[in-house]
Amino acid sequence: MKIRRESEQAAGDPELAWRVLSLLNLYRLVVPPMLSVVAALAGRSFAPGSAFPAAYYYTLTAWFATGVLCILLLKRRWPSLRGQAFLHIGCDVLAVTLLLIASAGAASGVGLLLILPVAAVSVLLPVRTAATIAAITALMVLGQQLLLALVGLAEFSDLTQAGLLGAVLFVAALAAAPLAGRLRETEALVRQRDIDLANLAELSQYVVERLRESLVVVDESDRIRLMNESARQILGAEATPNALLGEVSPRLLYLLAMWRQGPPDLDTTGGSLLAADGLREIRPHFAPLGQAQPAPVLIFLEDRTALDDRIQQTRLAALGRLSASIAHEIRNPIGAISHAAQLLGEDAQLPDPDRRLTAIIRTNAERVTTIIGNIQQLARRETTRPERMPLGEWLHDFVQEFLITGGHRAEQLVVALPDPELEVRVDPSHLRQILWNLCENAFRYAAGAAGDPIELRADRLAGSNRPFLEVLDRGPGIEAAAAERIFEPFFTSRASGTGLGLFIARELAQCNGALLVFEPRRGGGSVFRIVFADPQRWEQF
Repeated sequence: MKIRRESEQAAGDPELAWRVLSLLNLYRLVVPPMLSVVAALAGRSFAPGSAFPAAYYYTLTAWFATGVLCILLLKRRWPSLRGQAFLHIGCDVLAVTLLLIASAGAASGVGLLLILPVAAVSVLLPVRTAATIAAITALMVLGQQLLLALVGLAEFSDLTQAGLLGAVLFVAALAAAPLAGRLRETEALVRQRDIDLANLAELSQYVVERLRESLVVVDESDRIRLMNESARQILGAEATPNALLGEVSPRLLYLLAMWRQGPPDLDTTGGSLLAADGLREIRPHFAPLGQAQPAPVLIFLEDRTALDDRIQQTRLAALGRLSASIAHEIRNPIGAISHAAQLLGEDAQLPDPDRRLTAIIRTNAERVTTIIGNIQQLARRETTRPERMPLGEWLHDFVQEFLITGGHRAEQLVVALPDPELEVRVDPSHLRQILWNLCENAFRYAAGAAGDPIELRADRLAGSNRPFLEVLDRGPGIEAAAAERIFEPFFTSRASGTGLGLFIARELAQCNGALLVFEPRRGGGSVFRIVFADPQRWEQF
């Protein structure tokens, strides 16, 4: 980070001084046309330029042309400010002196035109230099008046008026000196404030860029104003300053709109989004900047994937230790209970009410056995045998098996695979278990809900080129509060569910270098997406 100093900022001339020169040049462009009109309308004997009319108009034309040339010099700011100040005052003094000669001296009043240029230049230059310029100007006014008196074009009594004009020029130059000092102090203060603000802005940018947290600043019109490199990696290459948030991440814009409609003390809607690479699940936190409505918003992008991985590892460690005890201490008693209920149910003389009770015992015993098997499977998750395989071929076999086993019609489960050569690297048995669980849930909750089939869609992510496989339905969807917990162990919305299906599915995906995520489907329904391992990292899994 570079800290700016006053010497660096002062390398350029103050903006205020250039504005003073611009106003002086505007004066130079306005006065010649006005003097031409005055000379044309005034009486011949009293008109400016009465002594030498031709020289008078030539001088006005040259003075005006000088003003036009100075416009170009001011735009290019060449030569320097000091050089242009001398150039301007020199042109003005010469032009007005010639006009005085053409107008028969100081009695014409044309010399008063020198007051403004002398005072303006005194604002730009040091006091001694300004006084010297005023002295030279006064001498030129007296000199031209003496010359006119000697040749008989003016009275010697007019020398007094010329002397008074010279004194007025001195007073104007000296009176402008205090104002010039105050202007320079103000300019220096403003310049220092600009330096401080620039340094603070650079410091803020430096701090934001090096924060480990991902930060995005969005203005009231939902346009990105500031972001650090971490946030840029999450949102993708399209995330640049001044880009519209909706074009970069429609999901993030939706969560921002939902947050703005909620209570002001909340920092999140509870929703999440996927990173541009499809590898991480991100939860945004929002904080308003200011009291305006709508106000600019500071967005913290929290990487939930890394946090969830640590939490899941802790849970799995506990489940792994528990599974060994469960397998020995619970499986055998449950097996005995189930076997006894089966034998009891085979008694032909057993009344129907008792037979129903034995059926309940066997059903729940099987459910407990399933839970034990699932927990033991979590303890054995490290036994992964990933292999590279064509996804289209595998999906065809899976769909045929699933339809026959579940008794579903072919039109109830459709496959969309734009690239038949799409390959993934995964353990086939794990992928079968994950996809079977997702398809069973889709048929259980969504099949026939709106007459739409369950869809299996496979393709590559646009940003990272990672292959993915989606299960899409048009069912009632999942409420936002429940969506945050569906991958937690033992969380279920059904009385007969174990709450381990989606949890195990995500764990199996993670041990294959993949990611299983949920998001609401546009138009209603659910989308469960398996984002497979990056092809460039297949050898790491």
